[in-house]
Amino acid sequence: MPKSNNSKKKNIAIGAGVAVAAALLGAASYTATKPADSPGTTSKEAAAGAAPSAEPPTGVYPELEKLARRDGGDRLARGRADAPVVLVEYADFKCGFCGKFARDTEPGLVKKYVDKGVLRIEWRNFPIFGADSERAARGAWAAGKQGRFWQFHEAAYAEGAKEKGFGEGRLTELAKEAGVEDLDRFTADADSDAARAAVRKDQEEAYGLGATSTPSFLVNGRPISGAQADEVFDQAIEEAARQAAGKGASE
Repeated sequence: MPKSNNSKKKNIAIGAGVAVAAALLGAASYTATKPADSPGTTSKEAAAGAAPSAEPPTGVYPELEKLARRDGGDRLARGRADAPVVLVEYADFKCGFCGKFARDTEPGLVKKYVDKGVLRIEWRNFPIFGADSERAARGAWAAGKQGRFWQFHEAAYAEGAKEKGFGEGRLTELAKEAGVEDLDRFTADADSDAARAAVRKDQEEAYGLGATSTPSFLVNGRPISGAQADEVFDQAIEEAARQAAGKGASE
């Protein structure tokens, strides 16, 4: 997909220092599900009370950490805007392993970390599987305009949902299921220039940091590719929280 000038500028802004991170995100297929060995303290060690480090852990890139928007009015995010850890997710509603993450892993992260104020999850629309993906992304954004993004997200990622496609009629069905009240407004919003611009912004951000597959994640600047096992996300989040605590203590 051709990139705009803004996308090229963002590529330059990220800089050569994150080339390794870009390679990590770009190399993994969206079918990747096997947990990777992640450096740093294990969950068991964290439970034993390991002291937070003032140095960023291996695999964390400050340039990528800055991609967290922390916008309190962002309808495509959940969790406190000032949470110590931000997980940015680049995903496609037609991606089977994005659905796996949404159904099997994300609810646990919300309960363990978001509800306790430790984690914020920021969604980025990254449609890479054609027109259906693009429509679903715009529909999700439109549902968010009425405060029902996460309900739409749940409906679109339900078992068997993607097999039904994301045509305009199907989007309306999903909006109803998500509890979107004004369906006429939903349809207009989903087909608006604003929706297209919002989706394009997220796409360009993902391509700019080197992501070529879904799902791709950043946890306070640490790239994670694929629908990894719960333990991979737990470890990354807990390590990022310790790092944030260490920074706070040193200030």
